[in-house]
Amino acid sequence: MNKTERLMAIVLELQRHSTLRAQDLAAIFETSVRTIYRDMQALSESGVPLLGSPGQGYSLMEGYFLPPITLTADEAVAMWIGTDFVGRYLSTKYQKDAVSARRKIQSILPESIHMQSSAVRESVLLMNGRNMEKIDDTTHLQQICEAVASRHQLTFRYNKPSRSADPDDSVRTVCPYGVVLTGSHWMLVAHCMRRQQIRHFRLSRMSELTMEADGFIWPEDFQLSRYRPEDDRKTLVKVQISEGIANRLREDGSFYLEQLEEMEGEIIAILRVRRIDEIVHTVLGWGKGAVVLEPDELRIRLRQELQNMLNSY
Repeated sequence: MNKTERLMAIVLELQRHSTLRAQDLAAIFETSVRTIYRDMQALSESGVPLLGSPGQGYSLMEGYFLPPITLTADEAVAMWIGTDFVGRYLSTKYQKDAVSARRKIQSILPESIHMQSSAVRESVLLMNGRNMEKIDDTTHLQQICEAVASRHQLTFRYNKPSRSADPDDSVRTVCPYGVVLTGSHWMLVAHCMRRQQIRHFRLSRMSELTMEADGFIWPEDFQLSRYRPEDDRKTLVKVQISEGIANRLREDGSFYLEQLEEMEGEIIAILRVRRIDEIVHTVLGWGKGAVVLEPDELRIRLRQELQNMLNSY
């Protein structure tokens, strides 16, 4: 991003936020605070009505706004792909909004940019993700987003397969922080009032969702865009695998794969899991192309599973 682009982007950020500190802008644009100070001086000299408050930050004089922003071909393609994604994976309301947004984008593009962006857009195909969960109207996405924006608690029934028989144990009240697409699943990141910690809830397992009257205070040190859950996969598994399986892992990857090692002509896959049960069916699916070296607990578990399968025949 050159200086001219950054200056325009700074004004847009100030339009979106009432006040921003120089440190905030430096973090957004990945530059130094000193550079931001120079940018603000340049904007002020060019006639942009900036207000600065020591210790508070910068803001725009009320009523100031930029004229409509023109889009480059690449920016138009990025927005079209975004609306395609929304239309494919989100609920009916957002699908309609995506179609409307796409039409508006098309209507404001100059003919030359429209032709360029259309040519590039036609070369991009958004395929269904592998086992990708679609957010439909039953997943309450809109209600969740409204609760996040208004800072209201949510209560819902969580139907986890391993849940106990007690129906009261499946009810959760949470402070919602946002929705994340992780792997093939859509997850709600929220502070669980029962567990008193941040937990993840798969949207497809939630039902009977209600927005509560009680609000919550957003934690000062939490940003969803920077949030990374603690990796609680503590158990290491070593499996000797064939070249074919190794190639598949190199190409497709695996949530559990830590690394591949080649030792004396043999390929060893190092896997990291939370529980042994998580990896049993994956290893069984590799057939004779995989031999578990450790831990013994997994070897025993595989023998038991194979014996159960043999007894079924």
